[in-house]
Order: sequence, then C-alpha cells, then structure tokens
Amino acid sequence: MHLVCLDLEGVLVPEIWIEFSRRTGIPELSRTTRDEPDYDKLMQYRLDLLKAHKLGQPDIHRVIAEMGPMAGARDFLDALRCHYQVIILSDTYYEFAMPLMAQLNMPVLFCHRLEIDAAGFVVNYHLRMPNQKMESVRRFKELNFKVIAAGDSYNDTAMLIAANAGILFHPPRNVIDEFPQFPVTMNYTELRAEIDKASARI
Repeated sequence: MHLVCLDLEGVLVPEIWIEFSRRTGIPELSRTTRDEPDYDKLMQYRLDLLKAHKLGQPDIHRVIAEMGPMAGARDFLDALRCHYQVIILSDTYYEFAMPLMAQLNMPVLFCHRLEIDAAGFVVNYHLRMPNQKMESVRRFKELNFKVIAAGDSYNDTAMLIAANAGILFHPPRNVIDEFPQFPVTMNYTELRAEIDKASARI
C-alpha cells in the first residue's frame, strides 16, 4: 500500500503566519525562524503579539478562512485521494489550519496544538512531538506502507529522506542545491507525475 505524505504550507496553502501578518496588517507576525532561530522564543513572540492586538481564536479563524488554499490545490488533492491514501504532515497548529482544511475537503492532518484560554486568547503551544514529520513517516513504514513524501522547504527534507521516495515542490534554490537527490516539481501536474512515477518504482 502506498501512502502519500504532503507538507501543508507552501504546498497546499500559503505560508500561514506570513499571510496572516499581511491580512491583519501586523508586519511583526511575519517573523520566521530565519529571523529568530529559537523556535520557542519565536512562538512566544507571536503569542504576545496576538494578545497585544486582542486577536482571539474567532478572529484568527475568520482571517485564516479568508486566505483559501493555493490555486489548484483542492482539485489536485481530491484527484490524489482517489488513488492514494494521503496524510498532511505539518508544523502548523490545528487551531490555525482547520478553516483551511475545510476548504480542502478535510484531509487527514497531523500537526500541533495551541492552548486557548477561557477568553479565547492563545496562551501557549504544544508540539505533538519533536521532528513529527520525520517520525510519522518512519512509523508509517513500520506499518508496511510505502511512503512517498513531498515538501517545499528545508524543514521538510528529514521527512523526504525518511520516506521511500521524496519529492520537492517549488523549493528555494538553496534547498535544490543541497538536496540534488530529490526530483524538483514546480506545479501540481509535475508533482502528480512524480508521485505516480515513485509509486511505480517503489
């Protein structure tokens, strides 16, 4: 049985924090691990900004629901799910992603959780486990799945390496150069073709 594992942000939906920053007019929310490599510091900074701007869970859901998936993502995913088991592996949070999942026909999503207080404000975050994309792929292989994984960024490469076949989707140049072993796809037609080729090969 073949299982396809896809990253979420940059593959099916926009980069959530960056797009959320743009739509709320809060440029500080676009800060990423390139600006602050300590993930805990970065998340606390983001949570403080949400509270300072009085953005609770309903506000977050409303803004994110307006984003929508990337053009063609829903059709690509619907067609893929007709032929493969598909799981989305992401380092986002359910409380952020679910409005977008509804627009993608609710695929299975493994990610992390935010802690919401009684007033509806985000007060903390909880990782499901460290390196959860890579670890999930390893466990699927232990269940005798042949895993095909696709992602767009450096933080997906451990998952791609762990899979039986890894594919890059619209990656930055530095990732292409550092990981030449992975085929590079630039649109959903190319990605589907590479998934089908990997399925026939492994």
